[in-house]
Amino acid sequence: MTLPRLMALAERYRRPREARPLAARDVWLIAYADHVGDGRRPPLQVMDELLSGRLADIVNGVHLLPFCPWTSDDGFAVVDHRAVDAAVGGWEDVTAIGRARRLMMDAVVNHMSASSSHVREWSGHVLSPPEDFDTSHVVRPRTSPLLTPFEAPDGSVRHAWTTFSPDQVDLDYGNPDVLVDMTDVLLGYLERGASIIRLDAVAFLWKESGTSCIHLEQTHEVIRLWRTMFDWCAPGSMLITETNVPHEENVSYFGDGSDEAHLVYQFALAPLVLASFMWGNTQDLTRWAASLDPPPGGTTFFNFLGSHDGIGLRPAEGRMSTTQVDGLCALARAAGGGVSYRSGPDGQQLPYELNTTVLDALAAVADDGATVQRILAAHAILLALQGVPGLWAGSLLGVRNWGEGVARTGRLRTVNRRRLLLDELTDDLDRDGSFASTVFHGMAELVALRASSEAFSPTSPQRVLAGPPWLFGVARGLEDDRHLVLVSVSDRDRAVRLADLGEEGRWRDRLAAPGTAPYGPEDTIVLPPWGVAWLAVTG
Repeated sequence: MTLPRLMALAERYRRPREARPLAARDVWLIAYADHVGDGRRPPLQVMDELLSGRLADIVNGVHLLPFCPWTSDDGFAVVDHRAVDAAVGGWEDVTAIGRARRLMMDAVVNHMSASSSHVREWSGHVLSPPEDFDTSHVVRPRTSPLLTPFEAPDGSVRHAWTTFSPDQVDLDYGNPDVLVDMTDVLLGYLERGASIIRLDAVAFLWKESGTSCIHLEQTHEVIRLWRTMFDWCAPGSMLITETNVPHEENVSYFGDGSDEAHLVYQFALAPLVLASFMWGNTQDLTRWAASLDPPPGGTTFFNFLGSHDGIGLRPAEGRMSTTQVDGLCALARAAGGGVSYRSGPDGQQLPYELNTTVLDALAAVADDGATVQRILAAHAILLALQGVPGLWAGSLLGVRNWGEGVARTGRLRTVNRRRLLLDELTDDLDRDGSFASTVFHGMAELVALRASSEAFSPTSPQRVLAGPPWLFGVARGLEDDRHLVLVSVSDRDRAVRLADLGEEGRWRDRLAAPGTAPYGPEDTIVLPPWGVAWLAVTG
C-alpha cells in the first residue's frame, strides 16, 4: 500500500521550523556547486565563503544546481539522488550553506543517469513503455530519440524513455515505488538544509499513451502530494516548478495558490527583454507584462534573464513573430553562440533556445561601447518586476561566452557554463574599470535599490506603464512607498514626462547625482542611451 508508506515518511521527516515570508531583500544567486574553486578546498566551501563575503550584500539565497554524482549535462544526469559528488564536497558543506541563507536544491525528478543502479539492474524505476504505446503526440524538448535501446541484465534489448538524452532515463511514476522513493529524496533534501526545492523538468513527469505526455493531470497530482508533504513536514519550505513552456502553461503550476508550486519560473521574460533591446522597442514586453495576472496569494514568480541553460524560445510563442525569433537566433550566432532545436509535431526542427550568455547577446545588439549600460538596463527590468529575481552567477560576475568550452565538449550549452578560479575572479573584480568589475558593481547598486524598499516585495503590487515604444516602465508599491523604474531601450537620448505616464506627485531619481532636483508631473526626464531612472515618491 502506498499511502501508509507516504504517511510513514511524513512522520519521519516532520520538523518544526520558522517560516520566513519573502521580502524585497530576496535576491537569489543561480550557480553550480563548483562554479568557483581554488584548487585547495571543496568548491562548496569556496561557494559558502563567497556567499558570506563578497556576495553577502547582493544575494541572500542561492539555487545550487545538481551536486549529486553525475555522468553528463553538467549534473542533470544523476547517478545517485541521495549523494553529493565527492569532487564538490559533502553533505556537511551543503548543510552549512543552507544554515546561513535560503538554499534552493535542484531535484532532478524526471530522470536519472543511464549509469545509475536502477538502469544497470533494469529495476522498476526505468520507464520502458510497451510496444503499443502511442507516442505520436508527444511534445519534445529535444531532437534526440525519444526511446533508447539498452541491454537488460538478462541479455534482452529493451527501450527506455529518454526525454532529454540517451544518458537521461526517465523514471516511471506509474510505479508506486518510484513515487515513494522520490518523495523520500525530496524530504531528505529539506532535512539537509534546503528551504526551497526546484522540480526540474517536472512537466514531463507522467506519460500516457496517445497524449502529449506533458502537463498531464497526474503530474499536477504528484506536485499536489509533494506540496502537502512539504507543508506538513517543513512548514515554510517552498516548491518551485521548472517548466520551460509558454506562459499560460507555465502558470498552471500555481494550482489554486495553496496546493501546488509556491513559485514558477518567468521563462518568457528573457527572450522578450532581449528582443526589446535588439529592436529598440518594448511593445511586446510591455504588452506581456501588463497582461500578467497577479500570482495567487502565497505564490510569486521567479524572474531571471540568465541561467545554466540558454535563453528559451518556447515561452515566447505567441508573443513574438517568426521574424523576431529568427532575428534572435541570428543575434545569438553573432554573439559567438548558437541555437539548439527541438522536434516539432511533424518532425521539423524548431528553435528551442539561444545558447549564449545574455551579456554577449546584449553586446551583439550594437557595437557602440555601451554593452555594460545595456546589461544593467536589462537587469533593472528584472529587479523591478514583481517576484523573486534570480541572478545567474556568470552574469553577476561578468563572464562572457566560453567558445573554448564548446569546442572541448561539442555541446552548445557549454558556452554559458564556464567554471572560475577564485584568485582570477578576485583579481578581475578588484581591477577598476574591468568589464567584470563594472558589471558586478553596477548590479550591486541596482540590487541595493531594490532591497531598500518593500515596494519591491514579491507581494507588493505592480502596474506596467503605458509609454512610448522605446520605454519600459513599471510602478511598484502603494501610497507613500511607491517607486517607478523607467528603462530606455533606445540608442539615443530620449525624453518623457511623468504626466504622460499617468503619474502625479514628486519623484526623486535614486540613480541621479546628489543634489538633483525632484521631478514633478510636468517635468521632463531625459534618459541617455540604454538609461535607467529609479524613482521614489517624495510627496
